[in-house]
This record gives sequence, C-alpha cells and structure tokens, in this order.
Amino acid sequence: MATELEVGKKAPAFSLPDQSGESVSLKDFAGKQVVLYFYPKDDTPGCTKESCDFRDHITPIKKAGAVVLGVSCDGQASHQKFIKKFTLPFPLLSDEEKVVVTAYGVYKEKSMYGKKYMGIERSTFVIDPAGKLKAIFRKVKVDGHVDEVLAVLKA
Repeated sequence: MATELEVGKKAPAFSLPDQSGESVSLKDFAGKQVVLYFYPKDDTPGCTKESCDFRDHITPIKKAGAVVLGVSCDGQASHQKFIKKFTLPFPLLSDEEKVVVTAYGVYKEKSMYGKKYMGIERSTFVIDPAGKLKAIFRKVKVDGHVDEVLAVLKA
C-alpha cells in the first residue's frame, strides 16, 4: 500500500503515455502548477462533465500558471476518441498498468449495483511548481469542482 499522500509532501513522480503515445512525466512541468485529475472512464457521464468543466476553464487555469493532466486506465485509442469528441485541450494519460493510480492511492475497491470491483476513485491533486502536493481532493463531486481547484491555484 502506498504511503498516504499529504499536502506539503512531494508528489509521486510519474511517466505515462498520453493519447499519442508520447511520454509525459511530472518533471516535464517543473516550475508550473499541475492539476492532475484521475477519473474512472472515458466518455461516461461524470467523467465527461468533469473533463468538459476543466476544458471550459482552461483559460483561468493557464493564467494561474497551471497545466491540466487527466489520468485513467483507458488506452490511447479511447483517449483519442474522448479528446476529439469533446475537444479537450489537455493531455489524457493512459495508466493501463495501474502504476500511477496505485501510487496516488486512487485505485480502490468500489461497488455498483451491489457488485464490488476495482476502479479509480475520482480524485484531483494540485501539485505546486516545486513538485509538492498543494491540495488533495478525494471522492470528487463534479459540480463546482473546477471552482475549488481554481481557488487553490490562485492561492
């Protein structure tokens, strides 16, 4: 079990392929704030709404000196379709091996309709320019979430 992440501690390093197969690492964004959001599945209602909310607020996010990275266990082809369908202006990273979702402690047992299964718990981590965790949002409720993230980015 990964150590519990805490605000002020260093964010776990990662390197994952994006929708085009390009490797994206946390260290690529040194000196910037990173909004790292983990979501369960491409093109599902909650994930679509959350991704589109980040898309619709990309200007103030960029003004705050931040980049947005989405992470799910979906593959590159799925990510490409999702980005194209909703014109998402940020990379979606594929964690098919579940390494990063495990490092961030967001891969959990969930249950739907009485069935238990493993999946991503919707979570967002704001990482400061020095690579430390600035804010941790777990069990994210999509409505109003981007505003919470923006408040942290501007703080």
